[in-house]
Amino acid sequence: MRLWSLHPKHLDAKGLVALWREGLLALAVLKGRTKGYTHHPQLERFRSQNDPVAALQYFLLEIHRAATERGYHFDIGRLGPIPLCIRCDHLIAVTTGQLEFEALHLLNKLKRRAPVLAQEFDPSKIAAHPIFIVRPGPIENWEKIESQETLPSQGNNN
Repeated sequence: MRLWSLHPKHLDAKGLVALWREGLLALAVLKGRTKGYTHHPQLERFRSQNDPVAALQYFLLEIHRAATERGYHFDIGRLGPIPLCIRCDHLIAVTTGQLEFEALHLLNKLKRRAPVLAQEFDPSKIAAHPIFIVRPGPIENWEKIESQETLPSQGNNN
């Protein structure tokens, strides 16, 4: 499961569809409707909110908006009833190191499945998903890092 901290505008079509599907799975987990993925580390930041379900619903609303802008027809009804003023109650901190890590991770995926987009993608000009407030810091401690993945500088000048 990958619940990107990056703005959905950065994702290719396959990535956007996968994010919607995985976000809906995460929503089912938080609503107690599935037994799988209940301890997935990427859910920690949503579980830490006063209303984890509402926070994830807002996350998914932005994915829906990005998909609609591209002409996709994701079923917004899958989110269930959504509280009013959801964004103002559910901003989550994300670190610069996490965004840098995800940008490099996405770039590696784009190189394999969308080479033209990879050439246009600039990891230094990434935006965060609107639910996140960007703060200085390293990669989030819940992130699973594969040994072959390139790590961002973590604030080092080397």
